[in-house]
Amino acid sequence: MEQTKILLDENEMPKKWYNILPDMPTPLAPPLNPANNEPLAPEDLAPLFPMELIKQEMSSEKYIDIPKEVLEIYKLWRPAPLFRAHRLEKMLDTPAKIYYKYEGVSPAGSHKPNTAVAQAYYNMKEGTERITTETGAGQWGSALSLSCNYFDIECKVYMVRSSFEQKPYRKSLINLWGATVVPSPSPDTEFGRHILEKYPDTAGSLGIAIGEAVEDAVKHDNTKYALGSVLNHVMLHQTVIGIEAQKQLDKVEEYPDIVIGCCGGGSNLAGISLPYMKDKIEGTHDPRIIAVEPSACPTLCDGKFQYDYGDMAKLTPLLKMYSLGYDFMPPAIHAGGLRYHGCSPIISQLTADKLMEATSYHQIEVFEAGVMFARSEGIPPAPESNHAIKCAIDEALKCKQTGEEKTILFCLSGHGHFDMYSYDKYFSGGLSNE
Repeated sequence: MEQTKILLDENEMPKKWYNILPDMPTPLAPPLNPANNEPLAPEDLAPLFPMELIKQEMSSEKYIDIPKEVLEIYKLWRPAPLFRAHRLEKMLDTPAKIYYKYEGVSPAGSHKPNTAVAQAYYNMKEGTERITTETGAGQWGSALSLSCNYFDIECKVYMVRSSFEQKPYRKSLINLWGATVVPSPSPDTEFGRHILEKYPDTAGSLGIAIGEAVEDAVKHDNTKYALGSVLNHVMLHQTVIGIEAQKQLDKVEEYPDIVIGCCGGGSNLAGISLPYMKDKIEGTHDPRIIAVEPSACPTLCDGKFQYDYGDMAKLTPLLKMYSLGYDFMPPAIHAGGLRYHGCSPIISQLTADKLMEATSYHQIEVFEAGVMFARSEGIPPAPESNHAIKCAIDEALKCKQTGEEKTILFCLSGHGHFDMYSYDKYFSGGLSNE
């Protein structure tokens, strides 16, 4: 059997992040100030973010150095392994080669620390004492809790209520690393109290949780806000995933025909795909790049490409992105990290330019795919990652029909060790498609 696990040593770990902004065929539309609908100036973002992150958000540098302090923490789990899914290929009886980049080896169990560590570091350098954030499934909240712990920063997490109830051990993990976590909407903010009064039984949403975290940050002088997806600097930090994957596939003389990632706000998809998008834009290769969404929240598939708020409280800047509407309330599906009404402006623009495509699946079929993956490859995948797995399986089965020997790469963005409640619901027949 050919090589199953492809590793890099520490010396091969990326030392720079790749910034796609200067390579974008269509420049991003500027974010707008919600107070006057005028393009944002850097100082407009200063109440929320440290200046170095604001610079990265708007940078025209193609490569940005990863600070040594961030690299030292990355070394706890990076470089992350790349696997050839031989057993899944055999189960599918496909001529396709399936590779997956496994981000579940991080302490928090997902790709999220790639940006959480960087964001906590830059906040520490600027003297931030406290950071607020939202979290959907809890992976971002736990990653930021971990990172704030390393840099001695207080952290408060507003966790979407449906996930708070479905995934209690994510809450425990957040507490373990020293952060405070509350279900959102919460009574701790003016906006949270407003939503609870209007919708007392709401399952919550990322749009609500973001509104609470932003309100909390702007009301406290010692506090900044951190976002785990969507923004340009977050996409930037995640590119370590794809840069490593390229080096690993070079070792076995492979280049993917198809690159796949699940997509909520877009961060793990950007991480695995943007280094390949660079090749596509430059014309050296032409991989298909596929964003996979839940049918219950199909932002790229069914949303409008427009300016919209990132939160329901309308406190965030207006971003031009595919959106289902800032007040969209998604069903309480178990892939909590994909329940977001909008998508990264970078991913949105690339999709609008037809350089990236999008598809969506219902909840039950992605859990079926996740079970197939776990029973062949052994790793229990996160519900979010199941979307990418389902798409990879479908593309591999197309190769079975046509006899094409395509190479498929997907990002296994996190493990499902804290998602057994969701799998229990699947096995008991308790899951619905919405």
